[in-house]
Amino acid sequence: MTVTYSSKVANATFFGFHRLLLRWKGSIYKLLYREFIVFATLYTAISVLYRFFLTGNQKRFFEKLSIYCDKYAEQIPVTFVLGFYVTLVVNRWWNQFVNLPWPDRLMFLISSCVQGRDEYGRLLRRTLMRYVNLTALLIFRSVSTAVYKRFPTMDHVVG
Repeated sequence: MTVTYSSKVANATFFGFHRLLLRWKGSIYKLLYREFIVFATLYTAISVLYRFFLTGNQKRFFEKLSIYCDKYAEQIPVTFVLGFYVTLVVNRWWNQFVNLPWPDRLMFLISSCVQGRDEYGRLLRRTLMRYVNLTALLIFRSVSTAVYKRFPTMDHVVG
């Protein structure tokens, strides 16, 4: 589910971050609270059962069972899974950064392909770069609230 909250993120302060987490419509808390309640209930039930209702012999058997389960839980490489997750997150961020429209690359391409040292060639290159900058501005205006505040209307863009 995609929820837009960029206007609230842009105005968030350092101490307002927790309020922002609770304000999210697609929050991680709202996604996981059922599983957390089930986990906390089961953990509390097992803890109360172990502390108050089991005899000494049953407690030793439970501890041996816990050690046995822990031995097999070590076979799951948590560091590998965590490294895989971090790699996915960093790759996603890097792909977003690489896919940003940089006008410099297109400027080099235009300056190498549009020939001419006369006034017409110079004006054509300048006009093409103005269109490229306008396109980048319109894209950033639809994505970034800071750019939208700087250019709220098309009259501000023209100006």
